[in-house]
Amino acid sequence: MDRQTEIELEAAAFRRLRKHLMEERPEVQNIDLMNLSGFCRNCLSRWYQEAAAERGITLGKEEAREIFYGMPYDEWKARHQIEATPEQIAAFAATAPRNG
Repeated sequence: MDRQTEIELEAAAFRRLRKHLMEERPEVQNIDLMNLSGFCRNCLSRWYQEAAAERGITLGKEEAREIFYGMPYDEWKARHQIEATPEQIAAFAATAPRNG
């Protein structure tokens, strides 16, 4: 496989992951994603921001989040995120050292 095709396939897989998390499973809480997988939607938006920076493109944290979420982050939270339970918070604290 040539490098350009590989890049295109990786980009398609990323878009599919974003669609799944944003459109098909918005009820899945970021804290649960972090606790189970070590990353969440915010991580993906940060990785997007970091990839832009590697190419000399400056994006602020909120700007990168809005690009990833398709709306301001506070609006996303109001629509889809609920208050974390004490159990979720405890699990997050226990797994935080392993997460990037």
